[in-house]
Amino acid sequence: MSEQSSTIEKAGGIFRAFFRRNDASAILATVALFVLFSAATGNFLTPFNQFNVWRSASQNVFIALGQAMVVIVGGMNLSLGAIGGLTVVILGHSIEIFGLNPVIAVFFALLTGMACGLFNGFFISRFRLNSFVVTLASSFIFQGLVNGISQGRPYSKIPKSFTGLGTGDLFGIPNMVFLMIAALLILAYVFRYTVVGRQLLATGGNTDAARLSGIKTARMVMLANVLSGLLASVAGILWVSRMGTAQPATGGDWLIVSFAVTVIGGTALVGGQISALGFLFSGLLMALIRNGLIMIGVNVYFESTFLGTIILLAVLVEFFRLRVASGAKKL
Repeated sequence: MSEQSSTIEKAGGIFRAFFRRNDASAILATVALFVLFSAATGNFLTPFNQFNVWRSASQNVFIALGQAMVVIVGGMNLSLGAIGGLTVVILGHSIEIFGLNPVIAVFFALLTGMACGLFNGFFISRFRLNSFVVTLASSFIFQGLVNGISQGRPYSKIPKSFTGLGTGDLFGIPNMVFLMIAALLILAYVFRYTVVGRQLLATGGNTDAARLSGIKTARMVMLANVLSGLLASVAGILWVSRMGTAQPATGGDWLIVSFAVTVIGGTALVGGQISALGFLFSGLLMALIRNGLIMIGVNVYFESTFLGTIILLAVLVEFFRLRVASGAKKL
């Protein structure tokens, strides 16, 4: 009887430890949806469909990483989609109009993203302006540049060699998945083992305390915004490689994806907390929602309704997770 009690106690300890994780909600919701869609339709588990799911998940992660960089310091980036769109236009314009080598075009695209992040970071850190207001204003500025440069037309003369990164695979696994895993491993290392990573988290966790401890919080906010712009540009470059065309409309739906993946993945909106594993599962969750709804024949016109509902359910799971975790602490 004592052995049985000990086993139950150990199982309960494992259960409580799991629910203390800030990425537990993303893991549970993703596993539940994967099982649900697998049972609902036989086509869901086909290699072709899983290839598309994981490729979309990788894209979601790169989009959300740009948002996470500013969320961890207690800010937000409403111009993320516009930065991605501007990156796409600069990339397409450089290749098709200027005839530049794709490698050089990618370099200019990355510089564009970093410049946009620097623009946001300067006004937020230098003048202590609210990130919501600054990035809302800059989103109109960047979107205006997108429309002005492209004149609303897409760039279709993207070299086939450039699309290999977004459409190719290695042993049946999308190339983008390897890039995503590499990015998440770097993320985990930076925020766990480097001084800069810890200073970024400290700035978001408690700005005043971080400043009193000697951390140059204004520089951290600036760095976070530059990284946000850089990652948004990476997401834009991968988008072009995946689609084979540079569309000015790119980034129009990135905002909801970036916040959903970031928050569901365990990144605290008040800053100071991030989970690489949570990003993996929440990026996959968003891909599963869209793909699974199509596979089971849900009317595409109601996609946003179902998407919002499932996200709300994921948030409810997070609410109950916190209840279990807090209850465990009281015990």
